[in-house]
Order: sequence, then C-alpha cells, then structure tokens
Amino acid sequence: MEKAITRFAPSPTGYIHLGNVRSAIYPYLLAKQTGGTFILRIEDTDQARFVEGATDLIKETLLWLGLNWDEGPDVGGPHAPYFQTERKELYLSWAKRLIAEGRAYADPTPPEKIDEYRKADEAEKVPYLYRNHRPLDTPEWQEGMPIRFKTIPKNYEWHDEVMGDLKSSPEVLDDIILIKKDGLPTYNFAHIVDDAEMGVTHVIRGQEYLSSMPNYLALYEALNLPRPKFVSLPHILAPQGNKKLSKRDGAKSVTEYRDDGILPEAMLNYLACLGWNDGSEQEIYDLKELLEKFSLDRIQNSGARFDETKLLWMNGVWIRKIKDEEGIDVLYAKISPDFWPDSAKNYPEEYRKKVLNIIYDRLKLLSELKTFTSYFFEEPEIDKELILKNKMLKKLSEDDLQKLLSLTSTRLSSLENWTAENIQAALNDLLAETNKKPGELFSLIRLAVSFAPFSPSLDLTLEVLGKERTLARLNLAARSIN
Repeated sequence: MEKAITRFAPSPTGYIHLGNVRSAIYPYLLAKQTGGTFILRIEDTDQARFVEGATDLIKETLLWLGLNWDEGPDVGGPHAPYFQTERKELYLSWAKRLIAEGRAYADPTPPEKIDEYRKADEAEKVPYLYRNHRPLDTPEWQEGMPIRFKTIPKNYEWHDEVMGDLKSSPEVLDDIILIKKDGLPTYNFAHIVDDAEMGVTHVIRGQEYLSSMPNYLALYEALNLPRPKFVSLPHILAPQGNKKLSKRDGAKSVTEYRDDGILPEAMLNYLACLGWNDGSEQEIYDLKELLEKFSLDRIQNSGARFDETKLLWMNGVWIRKIKDEEGIDVLYAKISPDFWPDSAKNYPEEYRKKVLNIIYDRLKLLSELKTFTSYFFEEPEIDKELILKNKMLKKLSEDDLQKLLSLTSTRLSSLENWTAENIQAALNDLLAETNKKPGELFSLIRLAVSFAPFSPSLDLTLEVLGKERTLARLNLAARSIN
C-alpha cells in the first residue's frame, strides 16, 4: 500500500466534539499503518469565531488519545507554518495566479448590492447564484478587496472511498470567494492549497462537505492539481437515530467525557468503531489492533447512532482490562486526583491503591470513585433507617440487630492476623453460630461499616478498612440502633 499522507485540520472555534475526534482517528490510523505522515493543521481563518484556548484543547485531546502528529504545531515539519493565518501570503499568491489566468477576479461589489441580488432572485423564485450577477468590468486587485473564483458551469464526476461514485450538475457551481476582504482565505480555497502544498493523498472529513465538492473539483481543475482520494464520513447520529448528534441531544465534548472519567483507550476504541468494523463480532480494540485491522473499505456509508450506555460499558471493560493486564499501578496512574474524595489526599498512595484494587471492577467511570469510596477515607454518617429498612434485615428486631453487631465485634476483635482470608473464616463461623443467612448477617455488617448502598466483597472491605476502624464502626452502629 502506498504511504498515505493525511491531515486533521480543525478550526479553533470551541470545544472538540465526538465527530471532530473521529475525523482525526481515521486519518491517523491510515497514515500510521502505511508508514505515511499524519499532519495537524489549524484552520484559523475564521477570526470572528475564534475561541481563545481552543487550539490548546485540540492538541491536548489528540495527545490524550495517543494520536501524535508527525507534522504540525509544536512539532514542525517541512511545510511549516501549520496555522493558516500564518500562511496568508501563500494563499494570495495562488489567488493572483488564478486572476492572471482569467479564472478569478477582484470583486468590488459592496455587501448591500449583493444582498439586493439575492433578494431579487428570491422574488423571482430562481436559485441565487452570484455568477449570474458577476461584474462585467473588474478592477485591479487591491488590499481589502475580496477575490472570487470565476467558475465555468459543467458536470463533474468523482469517486468517494465511502460514498462510491458521485456526480453533480452545472447549477451547483458558483463564483465562490477565495480571499476575503480581511486578506484571509476561505476554507473552500485554503484547504485545497494547503493539501496540495503538503502532499496530502487522502482527504478524510465529514459528509457535510459533499455539497461543496463540485466547487472544490472546479478549483482542482483550474489550479491544475491532481485530486486526492476523498473519504466522506457519515454523521454520528443522535440516540434516536433521526438527526445529526448535537449538544442538545445530551452529547458532551470529548473533554467533558474525559473529566467524567472516560479512559482515552475507551474513547478511542468507541469512536473508531462508531461507523467502522472489521467484519467480525469483536468490540474491544486497542490502538495496536486498530492499526492492524483498520481499512477504508469497512467504513459504513450510513450514519452511526451514538449510544452513551455502550460507551460507559466499554469504559468499564477498559478499566478492568488495564488493571488485569497491566496492574493496579498503571490504572492508578490514569486517575486524576479530582476523582478521589477530598479526604483521600490525607492517606498514603499505597492505601488508595488498596482501595482501588477492590473497587475497580465495579466502576464504569473513574469519577465514581468519589462516591463509591468515601467511607474508606472518612467516617460515614450514621443512618439507622438504612439498616432498619433493609429488605434482608427488616424481619429482625432492633435487639437482634444490636446483638448481632456486638457479637461480630467480639469475634473479629479476637483475630490476630487481620487478612481477608481470616476475616472470611470468622464470618463463616458466625453464620453457623447465629444460624443466620449470609444475606442477613453480611448485609448488616456491610451497612454498619459503610452506610453505603454498595461496597465490594465484605472480607476485602474489612481488610482494607483495618481492624481498629472496623471494630469502632461496628460498636458505633450497635449503639445507634438501641
């Protein structure tokens, strides 16, 4: 396979959403599996929508996912600079070449006159096309004057690696703006120039650009440039499957998912498979497997429905996978300090790892640590009703509950070696002695030491809490019931 030169060219206009990231994953995979080049280019010519800090957010997100670029900001490369605002003179030179060849012109028409043309066409119920109002006499270009492409209406045909063979008719072509009055290029022009200068072989982007393809093809032709391969990615759809996913549908930015405790491995895995599969039933892929199995011909040509429940499931799978295959230290290193209860900072790292080691298999989000583990780091609030209303315990009298807790405290206090194995043996002896069901005795002990609706295996919980703290909580719970 030829070495692919691909690019991810986002605009720094706000948060980076799921569709943006998928449009980075596929070109990255294609470039890396062919031994090619993955370029990061910042298309910042729309200064009206520029958001401070958005470029840093783009770079942070790619690095978080492990999508390191070969050329681009902070890395450099033979085609620098990689910010379009810094390539202003390059675009102007290409536009002037088109003017000299009679394929572009300086347009002095004021905006209000253009608005008149538009309204007149609407009144006559004909499609508005600026080429129908093209000025007969055009001046020499001067700074502050837009430059427009002089289109030649015709049919175009092209092949899309996902959408197949496509074609268009002359009426969709227009005299699009190449250089705006502020001297910066439009996306329509700049991306074609940049892709040609940087040797891009595959243009991978969302299908929303398909409607503009005829104008792009006209520019390739006028500039005498070879066409790259086009790869149009179908939309990521809302959960109902009836429209393109947006924030109004509950979708969050990639950064928000990261801050909620989604692992980069899970996000990369989920988005790569959102509209692509290798023909098997496999769902869990690491980056190495994606590089081995990804291919353009397996990208589906219809929209893929976003399913946050599946993303959470996949994140849980990855939490367990990392711990089981790489160890607790690797998983611990991926956890932001913000995910732990505030009081956890008062405890040594080794203790936090012990807590993580018995709780990790219940997590779907790393941020759940804050609520799932608070009783390991601070004394829980006594909630007598939580015990009395428990479905396994409500048949027992308060006196029975108090006696069971006191007896448990006495038996456990005699343990010299406080290990999960010894704790479980003592609890099993208590079951036989009290003639209680495990659901009764163990539920009572679990609630007494945690006052939480959920906890890991009881023997492991008590081992991590420690003997002194466990006995103190049992005794306090016993006193609270009476």
